Amino acid sequence: MKKIVEYRKLLNVTKDATLKELKSIYRNSMKENHPDKFTNEEDKLAVEELSTLTIEAYHFLVSIAPETLEKDKAEYTKTTTSVNILDFYMEKTVLYVHFLDGSKYEYFGVPKNTYIKMVNAESPSRFARRHIYNNFLYRSASKLVAAE
Repeated sequence: MKKIVEYRKLLNVTKDATLKELKSIYRNSMKENHPDKFTNEEDKLAVEELSTLTIEAYHFLVSIAPETLEKDKAEYTKTTTSVNILDFYMEKTVLYVHFLDGSKYEYFGVPKNTYIKMVNAESPSRFARRHIYNNFLYRSASKLVAAE
């Protein structure tokens, strides 16, 4: 969740920002902070770092935007209601879930005690259907791997 807050702050957007607004802010920021506009090497390096962060923030915020989630809702619902979990693990407050059909999702802000209950559950898939899928902000990680 901290990453989400930092990205929103970097792009100066709220959680209600539309894809169109995100794109506009991203483009303006990239125009303003393009490394080729600077001749001083020190400034150029600082702006390159800012540009890289801006690109990362933009792509991340697009992946969790309500419009993006709504567009993929049917596929997400099908996976989470009918496909069992192949593997799952947690890093910090992000729960990574890999499904038997090859889908992968990241869930943000999952408390450690919820993860521990999932690990100890008789059926992690059933536990996740009841306590994870519709309760936490998520994004598809399958598309991230495919895009790289």
